[in-house]
Amino acid sequence: MTTRASEELAGWFAGRLPDQWFTGAPEVDVDAEEILVVGRLAEPTYPDGAGDDAKAAARSGRARQFREDTREARMDIAAEAEYRTKRKVAWGVQVGEDRFVFTNLNVPVMTRLRMQERAVLDTLISGGVARSRSEALAWCVRLVAEHQGEWLADLESALARVHEVREQGPQ
Repeated sequence: MTTRASEELAGWFAGRLPDQWFTGAPEVDVDAEEILVVGRLAEPTYPDGAGDDAKAAARSGRARQFREDTREARMDIAAEAEYRTKRKVAWGVQVGEDRFVFTNLNVPVMTRLRMQERAVLDTLISGGVARSRSEALAWCVRLVAEHQGEWLADLESALARVHEVREQGPQ
């Protein structure tokens, strides 16, 4: 999806969602199969002297309440968006520093690995880090994203610029 189309979709969600749901415009991430809509909720009021566990429980409760209260409306909005985009819609909320994603796709990805690469995945399985090669590969991808986040962000920024230049070119 082009940058312009992605921005248009984010605008559509910002206009389509009830204003009282989130404290600002939702974050809308798009890939080839899925749209993830994450809105920020107001933090709950914590009791005096609340510890980290109590605060985490309050944030989790706030997310769960939002999920239950908005289920039908979110399903209707998702159906509209899915019809428009031919992509599934996943939902989530951000409460303080905690992010809760309610539903999202697990999409199989076909890859070819050489023996050395398969050995890495098998070591993760033997070590109890993962139960399968696909789970081990997902673990590796999360690890790279966590430790190479700045590099990946720079790459994504460069790709966004490439898309912008392409859009400005001759039709």
